[in-house]
Amino acid sequence: MSLPPILYRVFKAPLPYQQTLALQHQIHQLQLSRRKAGAEYPDVLLLLQHRPTYTGGRRQNAQDLSAEESRLTGIGADWVPTDRGGETTFHGPGQIVGYPLLDLGRMKMSVRTYVCRLEKLMQRQVAEHGLKHVQSEHTGLFMSPTRKLGSIGVQVRHRLTTHGFAFNVTEEPLSWFNQVVACGLVDVKATSISQAVAELAPSGGKAESGVTVSGEMERTLRIFADLMERDVKKLEDSPDDELLSVVTALEDVAAKAGDWPRHPVVR
Repeated sequence: MSLPPILYRVFKAPLPYQQTLALQHQIHQLQLSRRKAGAEYPDVLLLLQHRPTYTGGRRQNAQDLSAEESRLTGIGADWVPTDRGGETTFHGPGQIVGYPLLDLGRMKMSVRTYVCRLEKLMQRQVAEHGLKHVQSEHTGLFMSPTRKLGSIGVQVRHRLTTHGFAFNVTEEPLSWFNQVVACGLVDVKATSISQAVAELAPSGGKAESGVTVSGEMERTLRIFADLMERDVKKLEDSPDDELLSVVTALEDVAAKAGDWPRHPVVR
């Protein structure tokens, strides 16, 4: 039996991280409870940008997390400890974040295969700009041994996925990344698609004018559907009112949050 389309939502305004994390948990519980009841439940993809936020991972101890929180909130960002793998990283405008909330069991997909497909998604994303990535012993997308463009951090509970992938589109996130040792990689700096395209241009050339977050969102959705071998459908076109209501509630929160700092406040 073929699986139903993955329901997706592309958010326009940058979302606060804490409330978006709560939304993931809400959808996870909705999927789990419906599955246990034998009812229909959706697979979901959330595509978005965050307000400037640093997040910690499970590999860090409480003392390290407390020190990071004090320093990073002081430069204008939010700080959120999470249950994903990895260490401190940054999420913010100019970066595409994808949260696939999928049932790997009914997709008959291993966690290893799932993570590999998320890596392949980012590899194809940059390849369509004529960019070449390099292989790395670390998870994520690297344009050189010392330049990282994208990250992956997932959690799987009851065969249901949360968290996901993130990659830099514009140069806006880079100054924020410069304030931390992202993912614990001391000698690695962040880069973006727009920066990599500009470096690829002949001397004196200009960065590709078509590199925008909205344009890359469309590309991400297409590649994601292809790699997961699933059709996709706008969430708002589905009859799932319960799911739609929790998603639109978060959009209302984002709209009311107003503007955000474009650069870290470094004294």
